[in-house]
Amino acid sequence: MTNSTVFLVDDEAEVRMTLSRALRKRGFTVEAFDSANSFLNQYNPDQPGCLVLDYGMPEIDGLELQSLMNKAKISLPIVFISGHGGVPESVQAMKAGAVDFLEKPFRQYELVACIQTAFERDIEMRQKASEQSDAQARFERLTSREKEVAIFMMKHPSNTASKEIGRALDISPRTVDHHRARILEKLEIGSVIELVELSHRVMP
Repeated sequence: MTNSTVFLVDDEAEVRMTLSRALRKRGFTVEAFDSANSFLNQYNPDQPGCLVLDYGMPEIDGLELQSLMNKAKISLPIVFISGHGGVPESVQAMKAGAVDFLEKPFRQYELVACIQTAFERDIEMRQKASEQSDAQARFERLTSREKEVAIFMMKHPSNTASKEIGRALDISPRTVDHHRARILEKLEIGSVIELVELSHRVMP
């Protein structure tokens, strides 16, 4: 089992106890909450995992919590469970990014499969975010002129001759060569192709 955690939010104590026990027996780490506010007040976005979320709760229901998380850019994957929601609610949840919407009663293996899918999605999203952050940090090493040269090469990957870049930016080819060498060094890459690939991480 990974170091990911199942965050369970359900206002019914019996449901929390039953699901927590069942999931822990299967090797999952579980943290249970009795309300959306309780979860929001305690959740650390750096914690990997997924959210198993009851749709029908008082005060803040499941869809409202999902909306709040999206607005706050909390990308924790959500698996909805519900004894009240219907097709419109499930469609709304899925459109907003939910992994799945399970109607109670459901079989444990169905929930486990959804959780595993959610864990995989969370790992992928965190990896992409890490790569994007790393790429952004590398681009920040460039001077303003180096960024101009880099942007030109990214926009015109098939036209990166020093003379062409120099003409477009009103600098000498020798200066372009100097900037190009510094760009590749600072970005820790070896070619224009790698520069374009790196830029896609910053601007997906």
